[in-house]
Amino acid sequence: MNDKSALLDQLRIDRDAEPARARDRRWWLAAGAAVLVAVGAATFFGTRPRGVPVRIVEAQPLTDAGPAAAGSILDASGYVVARRQATVASKITDKMVELDIEEGDHVKEGQVIAKLDDTNIRASLEAARAQLEYAKAGLAETQVNLANARRDYERQKSLLKGHYVSQAAVDNSQTAMDALAAQLVTQRSNIEVAERNVEVAERNLADTIVRAPFSGVITVKAAQPGEIVSPISAGGGFTRTGIGTIVDMDSLEIQVDVNENFINRVVPDQHVSARLNAYPDWQIPAHVIAVIPTADRSKGTVTVRIALDQKDPRILPEMGVRVSFLADSSAEGNARPAVGLSLPPSAVQGSDSVGVIYVVHDSTVERRAVKLGAVSAERIIVLSGLTAGERVAAGDLTRLKDGAKIHVER
Repeated sequence: MNDKSALLDQLRIDRDAEPARARDRRWWLAAGAAVLVAVGAATFFGTRPRGVPVRIVEAQPLTDAGPAAAGSILDASGYVVARRQATVASKITDKMVELDIEEGDHVKEGQVIAKLDDTNIRASLEAARAQLEYAKAGLAETQVNLANARRDYERQKSLLKGHYVSQAAVDNSQTAMDALAAQLVTQRSNIEVAERNVEVAERNLADTIVRAPFSGVITVKAAQPGEIVSPISAGGGFTRTGIGTIVDMDSLEIQVDVNENFINRVVPDQHVSARLNAYPDWQIPAHVIAVIPTADRSKGTVTVRIALDQKDPRILPEMGVRVSFLADSSAEGNARPAVGLSLPPSAVQGSDSVGVIYVVHDSTVERRAVKLGAVSAERIIVLSGLTAGERVAAGDLTRLKDGAKIHVER
């Protein structure tokens, strides 16, 4: 009996032990999940980049050893402009019957470049001349009548002394003489008016011939024979206000806009090296004429006029040009200025002669002051404080400081 009870006890299921084993399994699963989360977090935070994101650039020595690079303290861009150019127009409104210019023609001062229809003006001139002749004839007639009236007056005065005529007859004779004298003055005034009318008609006739105001080259031909030309805008699109444009090629110069932060580097008579965009390998000697004494508020620039020391037919108005303002070698004891190193503007802080850069050492940066040279939109020249090949941080430099941690953006 006892053996059977023992066997039955062995076959009985223990209801209390089962929940304990389930609880143990759940606990291990939770612990494993916590470990996985911890490992993932550690991996994430351990591999996440730390520090300020920057790009790395390398200080490059300038390869151009020419004067523009060697002595440049400021670079700027601008255009070739003509100080003396004119759009030639007629002084009167009329139809053009002859045009003697084409683009590229060289003209001399006073040369005839166009003729207008003078038919009506010639008729007006002939009428003015006829009116002048009529006034002169009237003057001659009045002079004859006045001479006769004077003789009659003298005769009447002689007869009055002998009491052959009355005083009234003498007075009438004097009145007639005075009237003719006044008429003579009027006739002379009429002649003067007629002469002025002739002069006006002759000037109008001369204005039908358009001449070059100065010597130069025709750059624009704006009208054709048969069109109406006028000094003012009239008749809508059917009236030309200009005949052609003349440019004095001897008056060509360069105008550039210099950032007002760097205008202190530019002085009158300063030597300049210019390069046309069309001929980038051709260095043109030039010098500063003047710094225009006003700034453009919207652009923050100051206009500088530059004279070309070398004249050449390849230099044309409105050509794009880049200029380098050269250092005055006499101020350095005639020593050749240092060529320097080139960095992009994003790697330099500062806009004057002294700037700040951040040299990269592994994962940190070193703040360093450097002397700056020429500044342009593409590059900044570092004259001292940096060695060729050193790595420099570029990007948002306002977030950096000496010893700051960085990570390199790819």
